Amino acid sequence: MTSQPVEHSSNTEPVSPQRRALLVRRAPKFVPFLIAGAILGLVVAGILTLISPSIEAFEPSSIFGFFAVLLILPGAGLGAVVALILDRVSVRRATRAVVESVPENDGEQAESGAL
Repeated sequence: MTSQPVEHSSNTEPVSPQRRALLVRRAPKFVPFLIAGAILGLVVAGILTLISPSIEAFEPSSIFGFFAVLLILPGAGLGAVVALILDRVSVRRATRAVVESVPENDGEQAESGAL
């Protein structure tokens, strides 16, 4: 990508600021909810392994693996549902804000102000 030189004219007229209406809301990030749901599935698998009766044909680690495979995906799905619900709530609680654009300073003014 190349940049074009900006031409500064000496007859610059003050530009009136432009106003824009924006929607401001706090939206959840979905990945942390999916990870938390999967971890919750693992915790439930561990609890089910501890409370299940011992079977001589299977070791506790294989029972845990079976429950983990069965419960990680539903746990992640549950996390996604919670994130979607929180996203809908954030849309309802969204507020409107009006912002104005600020004209940029010339390069000379920006350099002298940075000292």
